[in-house]
Amino acid sequence: LRGAAARAEGRPPRGPRRASSAAKASAVNITEKASREKILTLESMNPQVKAVEYAVRGPIVLKAGEIEKELRKGIKKPFTEVIKANIGDAHAMGQRPITFLRQVVALCTYPNLLDSPSFPEDAKKRARRILQGCGGNSLGSYTASQGINCIREDVASYIERRDGGVPADPDNIYLTTGASDGISAILKILISGGGKSRTGVMIPIPQYPLYSAVISELDAIQVNYYLDEENCWGLDVNELRRALNEAKAYCNPKVLCIINPGNPTGQVQSRKCIEEVIHFAWEEKLFLLADEVYQDNVYSEGCQFHSFKKILYEMGPEYYNNVELASFHSTSKGYMGECGYRGGYMEVINLHPEIKGQLVKLLSVRLCPPVSGQAAMDIVVNPPVPGEESYAQFIKEKESVLNNLAKKAKLTEDMFNKIPGVHCNPLQGAMYAFPRIFIPSKAIEEAKAHKMAPDMFYCMKLLEETGICVVPGSGFGQREGTYHFRMTILPPVEKLKILLEKVKDFHIKFLEKYA
Repeated sequence: LRGAAARAEGRPPRGPRRASSAAKASAVNITEKASREKILTLESMNPQVKAVEYAVRGPIVLKAGEIEKELRKGIKKPFTEVIKANIGDAHAMGQRPITFLRQVVALCTYPNLLDSPSFPEDAKKRARRILQGCGGNSLGSYTASQGINCIREDVASYIERRDGGVPADPDNIYLTTGASDGISAILKILISGGGKSRTGVMIPIPQYPLYSAVISELDAIQVNYYLDEENCWGLDVNELRRALNEAKAYCNPKVLCIINPGNPTGQVQSRKCIEEVIHFAWEEKLFLLADEVYQDNVYSEGCQFHSFKKILYEMGPEYYNNVELASFHSTSKGYMGECGYRGGYMEVINLHPEIKGQLVKLLSVRLCPPVSGQAAMDIVVNPPVPGEESYAQFIKEKESVLNNLAKKAKLTEDMFNKIPGVHCNPLQGAMYAFPRIFIPSKAIEEAKAHKMAPDMFYCMKLLEETGICVVPGSGFGQREGTYHFRMTILPPVEKLKILLEKVKDFHIKFLEKYA
């Protein structure tokens, strides 16, 4: 354009502009900056974050993702798909959503549907109530940091019904981003001190890796107590006492975590066991965390879910008025399987009034839990009741999911126990099997050569040869010299049968190869 203008004026066009000395200097500086060392490196990063491990989405899952990409590119494998049995993600495994829950969340998300005849009145009633608790009657507004008040009231009513009339105060309820958010928040407040006075957190082994990850992140001390595999992964108070007494030499144990029903082990604790644990916590002045997200997932005859809150109340005022207890629940498990909504709650009792304020302050930093997740949690605790329009369909869908899971739990246990070198305890509850596997010494040596734990080596081979993705037991913790893997029972029955047959064939070949 410049040249055209010059020609129009009858003067010769100028050549390209020369870069100024300032521009040149700037370019040199940019080049120098581009080559300088990064501020954030593995050496300079937060060492507590670097120490965090989360096996459920660890190396085995990354490898599964790589294999999936290769399959999409047409690279030939001995299988046509990767079956991700590594995580309890019900809907990803084909479970259908509960209609009523989705109806209420849909109505809350798009209130114009409240005028539609396609939605039942009991769903509309709940949606209107939730929306009235939201700023501007919109799910898109922030809520109180503790959660929408009417939903906390519904949670308290649910707990009272579940526990046979044991009182529950909405002010002790905190809505959370899944149960994980609540567990992390409580541990943040509990952990303090340095050296031998640093807080020790007692966790079951095997455990759900969230606990070890949060403990690492917060630079607390992990105190392991072992579940008894020979006694259906039972919890023995003598083992708790051993772990506690040993830990007192190097830390200040003040937190006891319980997972009931168990993850990854699937055991359901008896009333007597819970009473003994509560007495132990009272006697040793321990803060109790009860992870009860699988409370709807109980399958074995003779097993029943008992909440720690209910048993604590029934043990009398000396216990109920003194033992500090945080209990957790979630939309992600049970019959709902709504992992993606990230809905959950915790109930915290006997908390010091000043600490209550500190907890709310901590939760306020993240503003509020996802409001759609709060709405989903409300339907878990406030489902249709007899006489309401949606009750029959709701109960049919709920029972179908739970009955199906019970069948798959028994099928998995039976099929694993028919495989030579595999032993699986009864799957009393939750949604996983945690079988013990025999790994020959030659395989252990080869695993060491690859700088892998033996069960990681086993699971990697299983993935590469069958496309089945499971999580090695070393990611959950296990007794020295024993090997396991965790596998979800969520796939549809026919796919689960195929999966188990593939594991059987693989294991037999594995034993033959390394015998």
